[in-house]
Amino acid sequence: MTPLALDPAGLLARFYISFWIPTAVLTAALVIKLPSIIRWWRDPLLRAVGGLLLLACAVFVSCTPSTIAAVNRLTGVPNAAAPWCYSLITAFSGSCLLLIVTWRHGPAVRSAVTRRARRWVISVYSGVIAALWALFALADAPGERLRDLDTHYATTPFMREEILLYLLAHTAACLITFRLIREWVRAERLDAWLRRGLELLGAGNALGLVMDSAKLTAVTARWCGRDLDWLSTDLAPPVAALSAIVTAAGFVLPHAGQYLRDRRGVRLAHRELRPLYRLLRAASGEGVPFALRATPELRLTRRETFIRDVLLPLARHMDTGLGRRSYDAALDLGHPPERARALAAAVSILDAVGTGARTTEPPGPADGPDPAGLLREIGAVSRALSRAGDIEAVRARAAAPARSVTAPE
Repeated sequence: MTPLALDPAGLLARFYISFWIPTAVLTAALVIKLPSIIRWWRDPLLRAVGGLLLLACAVFVSCTPSTIAAVNRLTGVPNAAAPWCYSLITAFSGSCLLLIVTWRHGPAVRSAVTRRARRWVISVYSGVIAALWALFALADAPGERLRDLDTHYATTPFMREEILLYLLAHTAACLITFRLIREWVRAERLDAWLRRGLELLGAGNALGLVMDSAKLTAVTARWCGRDLDWLSTDLAPPVAALSAIVTAAGFVLPHAGQYLRDRRGVRLAHRELRPLYRLLRAASGEGVPFALRATPELRLTRRETFIRDVLLPLARHMDTGLGRRSYDAALDLGHPPERARALAAAVSILDAVGTGARTTEPPGPADGPDPAGLLREIGAVSRALSRAGDIEAVRARAAAPARSVTAPE
């Protein structure tokens, strides 16, 4: 039996990922971030994230074979797209590094270390971009290469140095960014969504290092007279695409997670107020009109406003004696003070709604419960109303002393 010949290039061709896929993902990430960027345009961090995502889109659009051929044709210079793509990749690498430094320490931090780090990154990567164009001007690369330029010209003077320069610049940025992210995640207590986003960014940079390793290995093999071009032409592109997708997810996840958490909190608060809202709606004969286009935040605000508007006059008719007895009864039943106050307020509201004023003249403001405290605790009171068993137990225990006093008469 003859052993099966392994063809890595053929196997990797089955897992080819078009560069338009990460471009679409990055564009979607930019669209998700765009409302926040527009709303808080003065925030330099949000502007930096938007610029970075836009730059990443430009990298993948520019590195597609069709775009490379179009740039070469428009300029009339064979392989003119090479320094253009290399410059975009280098600018993206430096921007990632700058963003992580700014994100971790905050844009308001003006420490000498932060300023020095920012100046160092900007000066080094600007110098690399200038060197890339200078080296291309000195090189002789007459034959157009759309997919394998890195390995085809790996031994050509000046092109060799240009290819090595952009790969080393990208590798250094990925290494430093990965290390900064790892130290950040380990050193500080972070929000869960931010931690997950940073972990994805770290994974994206790790995939970037895999891409750089594949290309550097293929280039080094060319220097040694060997052919490992498939590492650069077949392995590196899909890894780069995966790196971009994971990185885009890392930037979007904290924003999306915070949005979903805030939206869930609003919906839970709206649902939590339902028992108290239904009770007061039945008592007042009115309610909040339903608006199909109202946002969850607006619906929550309207429900809170309605509850407070009805509770404020109703508080003047509440029996403070019943409220005190209910509070003591709830404590006797083992409820903590916060829940005991909510249960006592719920019993008082039910009594006021059910029987109205207990005297011919409504009591003065000083005789009723504290309206401000009651209005602040509408969420807790509504939760207490949903526990009918607890309400009845507190009511029964609060009414017991009154019966024991009147029984001998």
